Amino acid sequence: MVLFQPFMSTPHLPLAGLQARPPWQHEAPVALLPHVLRLTAPNPGLMTGPGTNSYLVGSPATGWLVIDPGPLEPTHIERLWQAADGDIRLIVCTHSHADHAPAARPLQTLCTERGGHTPPVLGLPSAPTANAASQFSPDRALADGETLTLRDAAGQVLHRLQIIHTPGHAANHLCLLLADAAGTGLLFSGDHILNGSTTVINPPDGNMTAYLDALDALDAACARLGLGYILPAHGHVMDQARTVIAQLKAHRLAREAKVQAAMSARPGGTLDDWVALAYDDVPPAIWPVAKRSLQAHVERLQALPGSSR
Repeated sequence: MVLFQPFMSTPHLPLAGLQARPPWQHEAPVALLPHVLRLTAPNPGLMTGPGTNSYLVGSPATGWLVIDPGPLEPTHIERLWQAADGDIRLIVCTHSHADHAPAARPLQTLCTERGGHTPPVLGLPSAPTANAASQFSPDRALADGETLTLRDAAGQVLHRLQIIHTPGHAANHLCLLLADAAGTGLLFSGDHILNGSTTVINPPDGNMTAYLDALDALDAACARLGLGYILPAHGHVMDQARTVIAQLKAHRLAREAKVQAAMSARPGGTLDDWVALAYDDVPPAIWPVAKRSLQAHVERLQALPGSSR
């Protein structure tokens, strides 16, 4: 889950036919590339933007891998099955929040009942810190650095997606990196990186230091694999992936500086005292949600060496 409060504007310069800004609609999948489809769930709102983006990677030759099947919305689940023509090989959840993972088991069941095969649900199990609505147990836990493949009938690997663990927004968050023979370099970022907004870091399952460290890991992966585009779970495609990551980290650290200044100005204050100072550029109606990330910043600052807590 995220808070849609703009913090940056990124360019959209599609290369090699990538559709960066197709119009939003929920009824049918949008082909961002021939082997990458986006189907947006009909759950728009303050915390979801236009809705949760489910992605399908693959082709009729290989079958499809579904990333983030979304909320428990029967019409969306049916549309995912139809978009893949029933040939879903893998279902991957970037994390277990209620707008990302609940559709995984119903979609799996649909595949079993209609096609006779059962695609595994993959991801990371929810941590003990997760709230009751975010409990999740995959069929198999994905390892950091693991590669998922899609093969054609001859056994040739046409698509590879590498897993990278990215805790911070949620303890069980992961991203997927697609760099394949088609020359595609994409980062499926889940809720870790969003277009035009910052994600909520909500302790105890969320952790600001882990979040910032994971941003560094994603930047290194983009540099290593030549990934130029970010496909977020909410919002449009973003290009210049490393620039986006750098802007996001700078924004987080600038916010942290304001949090530290607020704590210094009101020593012994409460989150309610500090949010008005640290988030004075955000409408007060959003402060109750902003306090979650504020708490994460406070915990990080209090854990720094030399902190007086």
